[in-house]
Amino acid sequence: MNLMYLLIFVIMGLSWFVQNRLKSKFKKYSQTPISSNLTGHEIAEKMLHDNGIYDVKVISVNGQLTDHYNPIKKTVNLSEGVYNQRNAAAAAIAAHECGHAVQHARSYFWLTMRSKLVPMVSVSSRWLHWVLLAGILLIGTFGTSLLYVGIGLFALTTLFSFVTLPVEFDASKRALLWIEEKNIVTREELGDSKDALKWAAMTYIVAAVSSLATLLYYVSIAMGRD
Repeated sequence: MNLMYLLIFVIMGLSWFVQNRLKSKFKKYSQTPISSNLTGHEIAEKMLHDNGIYDVKVISVNGQLTDHYNPIKKTVNLSEGVYNQRNAAAAAIAAHECGHAVQHARSYFWLTMRSKLVPMVSVSSRWLHWVLLAGILLIGTFGTSLLYVGIGLFALTTLFSFVTLPVEFDASKRALLWIEEKNIVTREELGDSKDALKWAAMTYIVAAVSSLATLLYYVSIAMGRD
């Protein structure tokens, strides 16, 4: 059990490190202008059109690092620091989010699977903490049955975290190939874009590992009571 606590502590520290590293990299590469002089908005629209996608809108949203693709509304949502900027970070992120739109248009397997999990994960996330808490507090009354229900709900969120990984990796791969092929960035600028997306991907890796560690923690509690 002490080893599990240590593992969770280490993952929390790693998560903090990766998040701060990502912000630092984004700030650094936001100061690296690109030779094509295109804004994130212009890059996004060009990538969509180059892939034959004309029914997806590119819009600006508030916040920093709030960029995402909405498959329901069919919108590429770019943060203020990406939408109007002309730098390596903006190019990488704008193209990455369009990579998700391309996945959607091509019915990419892992994106389709993740989309199917969303309704179940939404319900699971709403109840799992209460069920897990009740399962631990009432373990003397219900045994481990209620706790295992909570573990099952948590397992769905863990599965979602791991299914997300190939979705994010593939979107970055599509983005980098496209911005290089279309000369959106130079070779040196491409290195900056790759580094920015690498640290963005690290946040998803840490989240998946953290979710798995937490799941194993609850499983160890249940098995210890059986």
